[in-house]
Amino acid sequence: MKPVIALVGRPNVGKSTLFNRLTQTRDAIVADFAGLTRDRHYGNGRLGRHEFIVIDTGGFEPDAGSGIFKEMAKQTRQAVAEADVVIFVVDAREGLSAQDHDIANELRRLGKPCLLVANKAEGMQDSAKLVDFYELGFGEVHGISAAHGQGIRGLVELALEPLHLPEDDEDEEEEANKPVKLAVAGRPNVGKSTLINTWLGEERLVAFDMPGTTRDAIVVPFERNGQRFELIDTAGLRRKGRVFEAIEKFSVVKTLQAIETANVVLLLLDATQGVTDQDAHIAGYILESGRAVVIAINKWDAVDSYQREQVQRQIEMRLPFLKFAALHFISAAKRQGLGPLWQSIVQAHKSATRKMSTPVLTRLLHEAVQFQAPKKSGMFRPKMRYAHQGGMNPPVIVIHGNSLEHVTDAYKRFLEARFRKEFDLVGTPLRIELKTSHNPFADKDA
Repeated sequence: MKPVIALVGRPNVGKSTLFNRLTQTRDAIVADFAGLTRDRHYGNGRLGRHEFIVIDTGGFEPDAGSGIFKEMAKQTRQAVAEADVVIFVVDAREGLSAQDHDIANELRRLGKPCLLVANKAEGMQDSAKLVDFYELGFGEVHGISAAHGQGIRGLVELALEPLHLPEDDEDEEEEANKPVKLAVAGRPNVGKSTLINTWLGEERLVAFDMPGTTRDAIVVPFERNGQRFELIDTAGLRRKGRVFEAIEKFSVVKTLQAIETANVVLLLLDATQGVTDQDAHIAGYILESGRAVVIAINKWDAVDSYQREQVQRQIEMRLPFLKFAALHFISAAKRQGLGPLWQSIVQAHKSATRKMSTPVLTRLLHEAVQFQAPKKSGMFRPKMRYAHQGGMNPPVIVIHGNSLEHVTDAYKRFLEARFRKEFDLVGTPLRIELKTSHNPFADKDA
């Protein structure tokens, strides 16, 4: 089991910057705004041959009475409970605060091994402000600079030292079996976090009745029927005109990156709001990215028969380009329709990674041409010779021949339908590339 390190501290002390430094990624949103991270955020780090998991948490306010700050405090306590070691991050520039004392008392009550780290301490080794932090009662104060990378390696060594990690690597075979990355995408407040919490059986993500509660893309490991997944809860995409805060701009980028890196995207729509232009924009981006996709209409229990007919009509009108995707009507809060939804997710991933042999593809191509030949363009009729697979996730079929630049989009759709039917490709885009052979005598004088 990989050891787990949780980063805890009040807002804007640099926890997310330290998270990015430890994981050598830019997975956590970093900006000069207090309270930017709200959920637990998981990442992988490595020191030599030893791997570990890092959890970035929202700003910890132990005495938060209600609302989003109470939810963030609950998330932080859960992160501490999961951790082997806690890194308590304070701000060396601002000095000791009353909130630091509150957090220190809460961490002592939770009883996990804890390292006190003063971030932003570049050039402050002899500062009196660092001495003040000894009041918190966690022993030595470790001065670091997450932004500049100072003191990071020594900090990780100190964090892992008491865990007595084994020297041998036992998980090489497991690494080869990579989990399926499943991104849950959609507009704000359609129920993405609620759905993932329902799958997990715990409140892993902040599910709060306020649009835009999730600002970052959160990755959570999950296993179902022996198959491993990584569930990615993405920040809700807003209409472009509404993206006016730096935080929201970061969130849109994280959502698009999550879609780009996923194997399968679950596009979650809200039955009570219908299918909007923004839903169509998100669907279009999923298609452009070539991701396998499943569509789920959430809150189906909250609408009457007339609204249901309207939603189904809107799907046909606004999302005709996703006809290949399975469509499900669910209620995340009431756990309705989730079994069939999983079947479609698994099927979409299998379709996206299906291997198609060259002889079968070429046979299907010749049968299609025999059934309906491509239209003649002037003096030229496209001649299709053979086909082979050019990629997976999404599947790409490359067709070779002569004068293929004259093949119409309608004929490509005809070929796509035949290939889909033969290989049972459901839930994944299928790309067809046409490559015309070059005539070696074309440029020579007659």
